[in-house]
Amino acid sequence: MKRKYKKKETFLIKLTNAVITLALSGLMVFGLQCYSSSDLKFVQLSDVHFSDAGVNTTFKMTGESPKLLEDAVNQINEIPDLNFVMMTGDQVNVPYEKELTAFLKYAEKIKAPWYIVFGNHDRCVGGYLTKELYLDIVGKHNTNFKFKNSYYSFVPRKGYKVIVLDTIISEKLTSNGSVSEEQLAWLDKELDSAKKDIVLIFMHVPIIEPFPSSGHRLLNAAAVQGVIEKHKNPIAVFAGHYHAAKITQNGNVLYVASPALVSYPNAFRIVTIRNQWKKVVFNIEMRETREKNIQKLAKLLVFGSNVYMGEEKDRNGVYEIKKN
Repeated sequence: MKRKYKKKETFLIKLTNAVITLALSGLMVFGLQCYSSSDLKFVQLSDVHFSDAGVNTTFKMTGESPKLLEDAVNQINEIPDLNFVMMTGDQVNVPYEKELTAFLKYAEKIKAPWYIVFGNHDRCVGGYLTKELYLDIVGKHNTNFKFKNSYYSFVPRKGYKVIVLDTIISEKLTSNGSVSEEQLAWLDKELDSAKKDIVLIFMHVPIIEPFPSSGHRLLNAAAVQGVIEKHKNPIAVFAGHYHAAKITQNGNVLYVASPALVSYPNAFRIVTIRNQWKKVVFNIEMRETREKNIQKLAKLLVFGSNVYMGEEKDRNGVYEIKKN
């Protein structure tokens, strides 16, 4: 009788262990699926400087901008599981409606949702193409873009918040940038409402310069940086303007200055974000144009090409931000 009881007990233990193992496996699979569903992938395309009939200069391959943009759009459409594309300013080289319309014929071929940031070449001081008209024209070519203000925010998926800033001074012709007091107050409120989210901030003029340039810097960079860095959730800030690749991390904030499409290295960023249990992992890749003849010429024409290309860690890298 005792032997029969022991056999029965052993069978029950084995059955219980099997059930527990299956349950844990199911939970692990579910957990992995949850993490996968909370990942995010986007493209940052900056400084296209599109010109329908432009000429190349010693700094910008403006005459080749349609070819460069067409290749970028084709490459972007080949990227799987892309959540959105953000164009961080200077979509056109001169602020004319016909140039913007010509640019948008290429942009509207992008399959993923796409958005724009104002650059200093996109604004027209005292001219016809105001910021309001610019946004209206973009909206007519992009059913996903319904914003009427030059700075705005949206949620690309649960757990993330995108904030777009307008760093462009509209009152005068200048390559310097600034963020208005009104916009700074708005930014602070947006960050307050996203304390549990991963925040992605997009702007044209960077907060941290990839190299010194008094004629291009953000005039109130310290104030903007102060507002951002007082918030302790994972934050990444993406900018263009300098046409150079540079990545700097200050604690929970990642500052990413990105290269231009129109000038060497003629590239854009692909960013994949892994939202893990105790940290957020940013996998940042620089994707160069496939128009290699244009890229070779761009390198020959530009002075100090290594400054714009940056170090390897500025082009491709994995960066981690711990969660509080």
